[in-house]
Amino acid sequence: NNTRLASSVNNVTFINPTVDLLEAYYHSINGQFTTDFPDNPPLEFNYTAPILPLEFEIPERGTKVRVLEYNSTVELVFQGTNVVAGADHPMHLHGYSFYVVGLGRGNFDVEKDPLKYNLVDPPYQNTIAVPYNGWAAIRFRADNPGVWFMHCHLDRHASWGMEMAFIVKDGKTPESRLL
Repeated sequence: NNTRLASSVNNVTFINPTVDLLEAYYHSINGQFTTDFPDNPPLEFNYTAPILPLEFEIPERGTKVRVLEYNSTVELVFQGTNVVAGADHPMHLHGYSFYVVGLGRGNFDVEKDPLKYNLVDPPYQNTIAVPYNGWAAIRFRADNPGVWFMHCHLDRHASWGMEMAFIVKDGKTPESRLL
């Protein structure tokens, strides 16, 4: 169908920059990335439907990052999909461990599913297996300044672009800043 297979996060296929992202950020080298990584997928649909239209399989390409304020609390919900037949995805975040506050089957329901979060004794991990046609919710505190990749730990998926990066800004004290 004259398309090329690519993986994505929030429908963005990560393209490797020509300059290291940390170097580009701290030395203000323009043109290496943009800070418009989307908070949500651009199109909501039934992510777990047995058959999905081809348009859902054609992501945008770019080196987009999400900038986080130092010490902010971040919640991410990973939605497993049935795009290109789907699979489990071991999602890994460099530079951090996180709390797994929720797991479920089907499409994440923003109204109902957070009510079932485990906020008492959630597992503390650096990789979460996002179930095929299911979801996983994690939380972490952005208290490690720098540039941190998040990607699927299946090499093939990462090489296809199923990754993104967070830039965590420096804090106000010397010990909360990158050297």
